[in-house]
Amino acid sequence: MIDNTLARQFDVDAPDRAWVTDITYIRTQEGFAYLAVVIDLFSRRVIGWSLQSRQTTDVVLQALLMAVWRRKP
Repeated sequence: MIDNTLARQFDVDAPDRAWVTDITYIRTQEGFAYLAVVIDLFSRRVIGWSLQSRQTTDVVLQALLMAVWRRKP
Protein backbone atom coordinates (compact mmCIF):
# COMPACT_ATOMS: atom_id res chain seq x y z
CA MET A 1 0.00 0.00 0.00
CA ILE A 2 1.27 3.46 -0.94
CA ASP A 3 0.72 6.40 1.41
CA ASN A 4 -1.65 9.16 0.31
CA THR A 5 0.92 11.94 0.12
CA LEU A 6 -1.54 14.50 -1.27
CA ALA A 7 -3.96 14.03 1.65
CA ARG A 8 -6.68 15.52 -0.59
CA GLN A 9 -4.75 18.80 -0.90
CA PHE A 10 -5.15 19.43 -4.62
CA ASP A 11 -3.95 23.05 -4.67
CA VAL A 12 -0.35 23.08 -5.87
CA ASP A 13 1.86 26.18 -5.96
CA ALA A 14 4.14 25.23 -8.89
CA PRO A 15 4.03 23.10 -12.03
CA ASP A 16 5.29 19.51 -12.01
CA ARG A 17 4.97 19.15 -8.23
CA ALA A 18 1.96 16.81 -8.31
CA TRP A 19 0.52 14.76 -11.15
CA VAL A 20 -2.61 12.65 -10.99
CA THR A 21 -3.84 9.95 -13.35
CA ASP A 22 -7.10 8.40 -14.37
CA ILE A 23 -8.21 5.68 -16.74
CA THR A 24 -11.60 5.24 -18.34
CA TYR A 25 -13.20 3.30 -21.15
CA ILE A 26 -15.07 4.56 -24.19
CA ARG A 27 -17.58 2.46 -26.09
CA THR A 28 -17.02 2.56 -29.86
CA GLN A 29 -18.53 0.71 -32.79
CA GLU A 30 -15.50 -1.59 -32.76
CA GLY A 31 -15.63 -2.35 -29.02
CA PHE A 32 -14.11 -0.56 -26.07
CA ALA A 33 -11.18 1.86 -26.13
CA TYR A 34 -9.25 2.60 -22.94
CA LEU A 35 -8.01 6.11 -22.25
CA ALA A 36 -5.39 6.94 -19.62
CA VAL A 37 -4.51 10.56 -18.82
CA VAL A 38 -1.94 12.34 -16.65
CA ILE A 39 -2.91 15.78 -15.31
CA ASP A 40 -0.67 18.39 -13.70
CA LEU A 41 -2.55 19.65 -10.64
CA PHE A 42 -1.03 23.13 -10.94
CA SER A 43 -2.41 23.91 -14.41
CA ARG A 44 -5.21 21.29 -14.37
CA ARG A 45 -4.19 20.38 -17.92
CA VAL A 46 -3.64 17.00 -19.49
CA ILE A 47 0.09 16.55 -19.98
CA GLY A 48 0.09 12.95 -21.16
CA TRP A 49 -2.42 10.51 -22.57
CA SER A 50 -2.72 7.13 -24.23
CA LEU A 51 -5.60 5.39 -26.01
CA GLN A 52 -5.52 1.66 -26.66
CA SER A 53 -7.93 -1.15 -27.44
CA ARG A 54 -6.92 -3.23 -24.42
CA GLN A 55 -6.73 -2.29 -20.75
CA THR A 56 -3.19 -3.24 -19.86
CA THR A 57 -0.45 -1.60 -17.85
CA ASP A 58 0.98 -0.37 -21.15
CA VAL A 59 -1.85 2.15 -21.66
CA VAL A 60 -0.97 3.81 -18.34
CA LEU A 61 2.78 3.61 -18.85
CA GLN A 62 2.51 5.23 -22.28
CA ALA A 63 0.52 8.13 -20.81
CA LEU A 64 3.14 8.59 -18.10
CA LEU A 65 5.99 8.39 -20.61
CA MET A 66 4.32 11.08 -22.72
CA ALA A 67 3.99 13.35 -19.68
CA VAL A 68 7.65 12.87 -18.71
CA TRP A 69 8.81 13.41 -22.31
CA ARG A 70 6.74 16.60 -22.69
CA ARG A 71 7.49 18.15 -19.28
CA LYS A 72 10.96 16.79 -18.50
CA PRO A 73 10.52 17.18 -14.73
